[in-house]
Amino acid sequence: MTTSRRNLIASLPLLLLCLFASPSRSIDDFHQAFPIVEPDPGHTKLRLSREGLEAIRRIKNPIAAVAVIGPYRSGKSFLLNQLLSLSCDEGFGVGHMRDTKTKGIWVWGTPVELDINGVKTSVFYLDTEGFESVGKSNVYDDRIFALATVLSSVLIYNLPETIREADISRLSFAVELAEEFYGRFQGEDVAFEPSKLLWLIQRDFLQGKSVQEMVNEALRRVPNQDGDRNIDQVNQIRESLAIMGDNSTAFSLPQPHLHRTKLCEMKDGELEQLYVSRRDKLKDLVSSIIRPKIVQGKSMNGEEFVAFLEQILEALNKGEIPSTGSLVEVFNKAILERCLKIYSEGMTKLNLPLTEESVQDAHGRSRETAMKVFDEQHFGRHHAKRSVMQLDEEIDKVFKHIIMANEYQSAKLCEALYSSCEDKMDQLQVLRLPSMAKFNAGFLQCNRSFEQECVGPSKAVYENRMMKMMGKSKSQFIKEYNHRLFNWLVTFSLVMVVLGRFIIKFILIEISAWILFIFLETYTRMFWSAESLYYNPVWHFIVATWETVVYSPVLDLDRWAIPVVLIIAILLLYWRCYGRRKHGSRWLLPVYNTTKNGTNRPRTD
Repeated sequence: MTTSRRNLIASLPLLLLCLFASPSRSIDDFHQAFPIVEPDPGHTKLRLSREGLEAIRRIKNPIAAVAVIGPYRSGKSFLLNQLLSLSCDEGFGVGHMRDTKTKGIWVWGTPVELDINGVKTSVFYLDTEGFESVGKSNVYDDRIFALATVLSSVLIYNLPETIREADISRLSFAVELAEEFYGRFQGEDVAFEPSKLLWLIQRDFLQGKSVQEMVNEALRRVPNQDGDRNIDQVNQIRESLAIMGDNSTAFSLPQPHLHRTKLCEMKDGELEQLYVSRRDKLKDLVSSIIRPKIVQGKSMNGEEFVAFLEQILEALNKGEIPSTGSLVEVFNKAILERCLKIYSEGMTKLNLPLTEESVQDAHGRSRETAMKVFDEQHFGRHHAKRSVMQLDEEIDKVFKHIIMANEYQSAKLCEALYSSCEDKMDQLQVLRLPSMAKFNAGFLQCNRSFEQECVGPSKAVYENRMMKMMGKSKSQFIKEYNHRLFNWLVTFSLVMVVLGRFIIKFILIEISAWILFIFLETYTRMFWSAESLYYNPVWHFIVATWETVVYSPVLDLDRWAIPVVLIIAILLLYWRCYGRRKHGSRWLLPVYNTTKNGTNRPRTD
């Protein structure tokens, strides 16, 4: 127990030193190679290495990258050490010295600072895992090749001795990238500028040919009389590479020494002088053609480069096989979202509900605007069609929501108008003073307001409901109208008899009321039913007079019936109680003869 405690106490200073020293790394810590991308356990896909990304993320200047690709054990790591003027002990691990350390993609932590067209640029050198090694799938090699192609500003294709057909086939991804992203109109933003392809042939003798002639010969179309599909595919790559000649160059490099296993132990003075001379020219060539990595129209610092790497890696890991189409989708994703927002904003400005034709026209205009923006800003050529289809699908989804919203708003508005008209018709059915003119006026007003205000896809449905409801309401009103008017006139005649006899005492009013009452009662008994009365011209005259009195655009007697009755009642009461006392008998309507002493003669006399 005491010994364990002593060991723990002794180790405390070391632990504290590690804790306080690890967060604050000095710049010398980055003077080594770091992995930035590693294979997954299945050695089919790639994943990020956070330790190496810190070496890139700290850079504030524009970044350029030089990547070396090539077959397994073709001298890529040694070549990078030579370009960086590093020994094998301090630089990238060399395969014949130790177990291969280059798994995935590695970066030299200290960039080379160059002045490129007046811009201070940090150039990183990337070492890639060689392809065609044992225990790896072709898909994994394709992902390494594709990622190096996308990240680099200069892609050095390191080939020993000669150019094989398999080496040309591996450039298919680079060709697709160039066809998709290269050659856009000058002045427009590009997703990224394809890397400069540098054919590096390590060979002592070129048999009287220049290295460029050797490359041109390798890219010459091969006859395919048998129609071999693989040969056709390689020939297409050859043609595309020949067309891209302005974006590629060729360079030859002799062997540094016959004893290749001892290269790391040799100084420049021990190497072949022709090799040293050509190596220095290669350094100058790389420095002359390299440019800062341009993504979407601007250069990138360390943070932006790492974000770009994460974005590309996600795209390349998507699916079983890395494809240019997946890259196009990544770069077009933000543009798709922007174009979809433009369409959505245009459609949300609509004041729903609208007619189906208006919504369709607005959809056409907004879609055309969104597609125009996409055509101007999208990336890719062939694979952009898929992005266009995706944008169309997203626009259709939004349009379907707009259609549903328009149908809902249309149904809501038309239902409110329908309910309002239904209530109006119900009110007209129970008028205190039945009036056909007032009913017709309300009927027309409801119909007109519905036709003008109800719009959208639900209008046709609600029009049918309105026609049925209005027709039923009108039929019911007409059916009840004559019967209610008849009863009202009978009641009115009896009331006027009472008023004319006992209150107003105006015999003409009493006689007129008796005539109306006798006509209504005797006619229905003589002809057995009240319905026969409704065809009589006298009844038509009575109805016309009634309609004129009860309703007109100026006066609606049904609305003012109660106030008018109250005013008349007050006036009659005043006349009856105070008229004779204040003004004499001349203020009373004459009904009977008056005696000499001023008293009325009884009616029995």
